[in-house]
Amino acid sequence: MNPSIESVALRDVFGQTLLDLAERIPELVVLDADVAGSTKTGAFGQAHPDRFFNVGVAEANMVDIGAGLATCGLRPVVSTFALFLTLKGADQIRNTICYNRLPVVLAGGYGGLSDSYDGASHQAITDLAVMRAMPEMTVLVPADGTEVAPALEWALQHDGPTYIRLSRNPSPILFADQPAMAVGQIRRMREGSDLTIGVCGIPTSMAIEASERLAADGIEVDLLEIPCLKPLDTGAIVESVSRTGRILTVEEHNIIGGLGGAVAEALGREMPVKMGFVGVEDCFTESGDYNELLEKYGISAHAIVAKAKELANS
Repeated sequence: MNPSIESVALRDVFGQTLLDLAERIPELVVLDADVAGSTKTGAFGQAHPDRFFNVGVAEANMVDIGAGLATCGLRPVVSTFALFLTLKGADQIRNTICYNRLPVVLAGGYGGLSDSYDGASHQAITDLAVMRAMPEMTVLVPADGTEVAPALEWALQHDGPTYIRLSRNPSPILFADQPAMAVGQIRRMREGSDLTIGVCGIPTSMAIEASERLAADGIEVDLLEIPCLKPLDTGAIVESVSRTGRILTVEEHNIIGGLGGAVAEALGREMPVKMGFVGVEDCFTESGDYNELLEKYGISAHAIVAKAKELANS
């Protein structure tokens, strides 16, 4: 499968999907922490000012307000930068939303390194670890624009809390001609018997490129896109590694606690195999151009190929 040349930012699709769902889901309300221009919730606010709440730079309060609206029968989407949502709002997410299993959608914008020029203070490399650890939380990581709408629509119908990770920068459209993303299911993009690669989010296009390079070198990859980190499709992962004997996880996140952690936990219980990890190597990142930062911190097709070869030959 080759990504098309068309690209779109996940945040743009998110903003448009909110507008598209507004009439169909009259209970939908949106909350933002004074960054509506960045998260793209602003268009919803202009179209439906009575259903939009800019709470200011008060992320923890925003989470509690969203929880309160959910108890009144509304379907809140709580939106801001992923780092601030998941850390400044963590206490409220845990004790108010998750403990009461409230149907609140938490939309974490600017995930990973995509807030590149604002540096480590704004880049989210721990959000997936934090949200995975929250009881009752579903964790979704769309890989391209086509996966955002089904993720958001599913979350608004789900009887519990959902975290959706979004990104700032345009990224390739990968699945325009494929079935829609299904929550809790893995998408197999390539079949191979030498090595499993599991990937989530924006690096998916890099994993596709890497798998093609590896095939040219005689290494056939079983390539799995994992858009749902929780609940994890453990069965599909076990089936793959039962044939390949090893797995490399790829994510735009700290290698601790995100996709790699989820897969390691699952395989540790079901079928321990050799593993490798592509992601931020447990360090703080810095300011700079987005693509240059990804390359510097080891999130690239080149890095995937190198680690895949090392793992396949181990």
